[in-house]
Amino acid sequence: MFESAEIGHKLSKDEYKKIVPKLRADLLDAQFELSKNGKFPVIILISGVRGAGKGETVNLLNEWMDPRNIHTHAFDNPSDEERERPPMWRFWRALPPKGRIGMLFGSWYTAPIIDRVFKRTDAKAMLNSIEEINHFEAMLAGEGALVLKFWFHLSEKQQKKRLRALQSDPETSWRVTDRDWDFFKKYRRFYEISEETLRRTSTANAPWIVVEGANPEYRSVTVARTLLDAMRKRLKAAAAHTPTAAIAAAPITRPVDQANVLKGMDLNQKIDKKAFDKRIDKMQRRLALATRDPKFAGRNVVCVFEGMDAAGKGGAIRRVTAALDSRLYHTIPVAAPTDEERAQPYLWRFWRHIPRKGRFTIYDRSWYGRVLVERVEGFCSEADWMRAYSEINDFEEQLAENGAIIAKFWLQISKQEQLRRFKEREKTRFKQFKITEEDWRNRGKWDAYQDAAADMIERTSTNVAPWTLIEANDKYHARVKVLETLVRLIEG
Repeated sequence: MFESAEIGHKLSKDEYKKIVPKLRADLLDAQFELSKNGKFPVIILISGVRGAGKGETVNLLNEWMDPRNIHTHAFDNPSDEERERPPMWRFWRALPPKGRIGMLFGSWYTAPIIDRVFKRTDAKAMLNSIEEINHFEAMLAGEGALVLKFWFHLSEKQQKKRLRALQSDPETSWRVTDRDWDFFKKYRRFYEISEETLRRTSTANAPWIVVEGANPEYRSVTVARTLLDAMRKRLKAAAAHTPTAAIAAAPITRPVDQANVLKGMDLNQKIDKKAFDKRIDKMQRRLALATRDPKFAGRNVVCVFEGMDAAGKGGAIRRVTAALDSRLYHTIPVAAPTDEERAQPYLWRFWRHIPRKGRFTIYDRSWYGRVLVERVEGFCSEADWMRAYSEINDFEEQLAENGAIIAKFWLQISKQEQLRRFKEREKTRFKQFKITEEDWRNRGKWDAYQDAAADMIERTSTNVAPWTLIEANDKYHARVKVLETLVRLIEG
């Protein structure tokens, strides 16, 4: 894959001067149209060998285009804050919104390649990283992002010459470090592992463009033209595309495989007030002690509460937080996405709240909205919610691999009990804020929501993130079961 980048293409300075003015103007026009269009982001990955002109290219693109609409991020060793979260967290935070360009100098490829070169990981771990990357980039493409991956290449001879030239110039000598020469000593191993990685991750939706880095003029024009052509093509396609609202799937009210795990639940389970007080107090004490155990400092907890309207999610959450140090948890009530959140991939607004080690994040409704509300109400296409199952499983697997304890609760009540609670809320002054016209409207789609929930539970209950079904007709029983489950997961 790298051989074609060692041919020795060149562009004279005179040719370069003739090409650049129009190329810059065309890039600015495309950038302006992208911003006006606002339907997709452009994500540019800048990777490759040291000394091949990556930094110069990043600076050049910022110079040639409007830097106010370019989000440039350079990734070095992760910070302490980043180390406490899954490796992909830092990259999710750097994704550009729709209508903007994001330039990532260094990317999700850097650590897997370097770790494999220096034998900190084995071939199996490398393949796992490649699989995760392919899933991630497929998600970006599915969300509409234009992903361009540039690999800047130099032959071994060219890289040595380039590093020596930089080192010998007093104005650029600071750019060459001992680490650069350490990496150069392993040129062949970098070559082999990088080439294999590129071959396995160059897909139709996120292809690699290998750029010869020896000639600055040729390198710059190649990257700029490639970017311009890709943006123009996508903008043309976006202009001709049918608006999303017109292609949204009609609500699907029957489960894909006719299974419904919710129908088998025994909703008559109860405990009396005396037993509740005793058991809830015991569980809250155990939860408090478990979160103060030194071992907990290396873990974090992600709690997900889902269920039908009026199922008691809020009450269960309050019994959990009552046992926690208020400095250690963050409760996220999930409603319709904001404009900022709509401009990002669907999971972005959930990634941003992933807790540090020793902390809790409690989601009152969650990323499962895509396969529940958005599916039933037709807010997204069938293709979007169908692919969300695998994207959610990938997301939760990354959390678990980073040490997260994932507790997912579905609180189930009967249709009759929901009606009783709705009427009670309407009659009780301090509960009236809990009942809205939307709640009554959603009740009319009870069967559709039940079918969607059954599909969701079946497709996303995994070994690392299983669903716990909570019989919630009796609030005392539901709250105790939530606390007992959470304590068991944390105590391990």
